[in-house]
Amino acid sequence: MTTTYIITGMSCNGCRTKVEKALNGIDGLEATVTLDPPVATIVSEKPISFFKLQKAVYAAGNYIISESNASHESSLYSTPIPSEMKPVDLPQSASGKYYCPMFCEGDKVYDEQIGCPVCGMDLVKAPELMAAKTQYTCPMHPEMVQDQPGNCSICGMDLVAIQAAEEEDSAYLDLWRKMKIALIFTIPVFIISMLEMLHNNPLLQVMETQKWNWVQFLLSLPVVFYAGWMFFVRAWKSILTWNLNMFTLIGIGTGVAFLFSVAGLLFPEFFPEEFKHHGTVSLYFEATVVILTLVLLGQLMEAKAHGQTNKAIKELLKLAPTEATLVKNGADKVISIHDIKKGDVLRVKPGEKIPVDGKITEGESTIDESMISGEPIPVDKTIEDAVMAGTINGNKSFVMLAEKVGSETLLSQIVQMVNDASRSRAPIQKLADSIAKYFVPSVVGIAILTFIIWTNFGPEPAMVYGFINAVAVLIIACPCALGLATPMSVMVGVGMGAQSGVLIKNAEALENMNQVNVLITDKTGTITEGKPSVERVFSSNNEEDNLLQNIASLNQYSEHPLAQAVVNYAKTKNISLIEVKDFEAISGKGVIGTVANKKIALGNKKLMEQVNASISDDLESKITAEQKLGKTVSYVSFDGIAVGFVSISDKIKTTSADAIKELIRQGVEVIMLTGDNENTAKSVAEQLHLTRFIANCLPEDKLNEIKRLQAEGKIVAMAGDGINDAPALTQANIGIAMGTGTDVAIESAKITLVKGDLQGIVKAKKLSHAVMKNIKQNLFFAFIYNVFGISVASGMLYPVFGLLLSPMIAAAAMSFSSVSVILNSLRLRSFKI
Repeated sequence: MTTTYIITGMSCNGCRTKVEKALNGIDGLEATVTLDPPVATIVSEKPISFFKLQKAVYAAGNYIISESNASHESSLYSTPIPSEMKPVDLPQSASGKYYCPMFCEGDKVYDEQIGCPVCGMDLVKAPELMAAKTQYTCPMHPEMVQDQPGNCSICGMDLVAIQAAEEEDSAYLDLWRKMKIALIFTIPVFIISMLEMLHNNPLLQVMETQKWNWVQFLLSLPVVFYAGWMFFVRAWKSILTWNLNMFTLIGIGTGVAFLFSVAGLLFPEFFPEEFKHHGTVSLYFEATVVILTLVLLGQLMEAKAHGQTNKAIKELLKLAPTEATLVKNGADKVISIHDIKKGDVLRVKPGEKIPVDGKITEGESTIDESMISGEPIPVDKTIEDAVMAGTINGNKSFVMLAEKVGSETLLSQIVQMVNDASRSRAPIQKLADSIAKYFVPSVVGIAILTFIIWTNFGPEPAMVYGFINAVAVLIIACPCALGLATPMSVMVGVGMGAQSGVLIKNAEALENMNQVNVLITDKTGTITEGKPSVERVFSSNNEEDNLLQNIASLNQYSEHPLAQAVVNYAKTKNISLIEVKDFEAISGKGVIGTVANKKIALGNKKLMEQVNASISDDLESKITAEQKLGKTVSYVSFDGIAVGFVSISDKIKTTSADAIKELIRQGVEVIMLTGDNENTAKSVAEQLHLTRFIANCLPEDKLNEIKRLQAEGKIVAMAGDGINDAPALTQANIGIAMGTGTDVAIESAKITLVKGDLQGIVKAKKLSHAVMKNIKQNLFFAFIYNVFGISVASGMLYPVFGLLLSPMIAAAAMSFSSVSVILNSLRLRSFKI
């Protein structure tokens, strides 16, 4: 069957490719997507869930899919006609809900803490992705609560904001409550059992062994049927669904030990003599409760550690203020941040956090943007400069226009991106997943084999040895250590990146960045600042300041970007501008006018010819030398005589040279592809010691070069910032967008650098290396732990070293194996990038 859908949100071929790739990633269909018209044609043997299609294209880049013949009312995701088009906010389904930390079911979430039906682990609550709405109350009358600031209707006092308490983790509190019960009853059972090993057991002076066995049984009941009961429930569910996991092994091991002990207590006459000690059956109540308590301790520590992995998102959410000052009709009014609308005029006072994204319309200040860009140096901002939500104002007040609010702000997008990336799966995790699938059945088989071998070939009492060692094998095996190895590191790494201005879309990008051996970079806006700046002012008679004053005064009336560069340069030199008469802009040539009674011309050689200006050979040779370096040069003439020139270039970012040098040192081949001319490209490449460059590139040239390199087996990263870079960013193994670039470029990339310079690539590569190293450490530990632990528990070392493992020691080792993986992942937070 063939179905046609409308796709909304595509703006370039890169978008089309992403949507087509996302749809073809769904099993059972073949999709073809066109840009004009924006249509997806899907061929499938059976109907495909519309929700599954929407989920795929939305994950690819917030695109919307709608049925071509659907009305607005008939479909949740139907698209209005263009004239009625409004922003579509899809539900951020994971926000505030519960998910499995091992992502056993992908991105599936639950409304309640019910435990993962696949691996049995406690679900983790995803952080709310929007700050809670602030409420206000009266200090004198706490019953007065409202959503807006104002006055108390009873006493007239100003209402104050209610500070939201840090939400306590209900799963952690529940585990802690059970842990206290478990300790209260487990410790006495453990003491009774240990004292039985003494030759002169003091407890026998109080009661005989059989009665103490009944005491152990009664004390073990709260541990088995309350504190540790959830482990048996998870084990039973795992067997019913055949999703065998760690709790299958714990449930079988402790369940067998407990039932064996109850049977030995009630029906000792049915047991053979090798199971008896001093006439009574050797019971394992202490092993059961100690194992359950140790596993519970491990779960408690994991729950605490999981709270730390989401710390990055929580810290980002704290950056957003709860209220703002609205300027309306000349008066200031404090409102909630949730009530700000696009186009509102807001006042930001000294020391306050900026509430939303926008631009300054009045005043100036210094803004601390370190929490977004990762750069510690405050940035000077003035009228028309952009400001971002969550950044902190300096010691001056200014008025701003709100341009992006709510989920549109950069801070909200960062939070969403971090959350999505934290829950994505890295390719390396496939190794752990494939092993985990066969892990539990293999362990159960080894436990059965251990019992058979010990029963037939072990020393007396052989059946007791076989039973204890089989239980130890079941208890010590820990598939969770394997499952947690990758997602914990990814979650911490992505959060670290966000706090350093490196936004990573998914775990695959984080892994692949470590393997990159070729970096292709655009020039304008990536290596360079992307705007013209004056590099040199030359005067034949050494009067540079006077020359600059005259040409800047002339340029103040021009709208040309090069003219603005000259005016800005004069301002940095604190040179005042003077009056200009008879100003005229000559298209394609330059500007002329009268300044201080001198006829001044500023422009190219054609303008000089038009005003009949004479140019000396020395000046002409200097200008030619500048032009060969790729500079844009404007001649300056006073009263028909050329007296100097101004050299303008797209300045190389101060961080570009250091970043490229470091990348080359790490063995990365850096290639510049630019649409600029040969001279300019060559000049930049020589200054930065680039491997090679290609000038006069069209978007398809960049795309083809990446394909050629990939065909040679290279892992290619592409850094760009413009719409023309979108196809290449999509084709590259890793697309890296400058945060200062276009939305299309950012949407096409897998990594976004907030600050927009190449140092961010160095940071991303360091972070990727650190995360991959951490993941490999986790996987190595998990593999070695399980191989060695199961070997010891089964008794393989007994013939040589006489070494056996108590089930209680096995439980302790199993519990701390998962915790150690999480703690090793959290160690990443101390890594400096």
